[in-house]
Amino acid sequence: MLPLDIIKADCSGYGIELTDAQLKQFDIHGKYMIEYNENVNLTAITDPMQVAVRHFVDSAIVLHFVDIPQGAKVVDVGTGAGFPGIPMKIIRPDLNVTLLDSLQKRLLFLQLLCDKLRIKVKRVHNRVEIAGQDPNMREKYDVTTARAVAHLAALCEYCLPLLKVGGKMIALKGVECDQEIKDAENALSTLGGKFISSTEYTL
Repeated sequence: MLPLDIIKADCSGYGIELTDAQLKQFDIHGKYMIEYNENVNLTAITDPMQVAVRHFVDSAIVLHFVDIPQGAKVVDVGTGAGFPGIPMKIIRPDLNVTLLDSLQKRLLFLQLLCDKLRIKVKRVHNRVEIAGQDPNMREKYDVTTARAVAHLAALCEYCLPLLKVGGKMIALKGVECDQEIKDAENALSTLGGKFISSTEYTL
């Protein structure tokens, strides 16, 4: 069982007040992921405390740091086991979330998971570099999210083509973020994007 009190307290510290129903959805997600992971590799993080903090809290607090408009179209690139896309959808049901992944086995898990959670998201099986050239996806989103997917320079090339003009790319990165931002300057300028800000936080 996930330590839901930790999730609730940590999110509250960032101004995100979770309902009991939302915490129950997080618990369902976490337990089902750990169970499913025994047969299909979804995540290397399976300890309940680590799942709670490094998956759920890390995903949730995106909504504290970035202002996302009501009803925004969000594509979660390389979603894996659904992070940060599904926690964001649980907290903000108004968001139109698309989960994009290159592995069908992950998308099957996500389909089963969303049925359990009773949430509606779109699931797309494709490589992000190909999705960015698809007329049905190119320049169609207000927000892209990506967590532990690729180096920031490559991520810009993958994600920016999916954004509408004025859209936001949110990259959840590790401790080498400053160097990655410098390395991504050429890709950003070439693709018509600009760096807005980075925020450092400790889980």
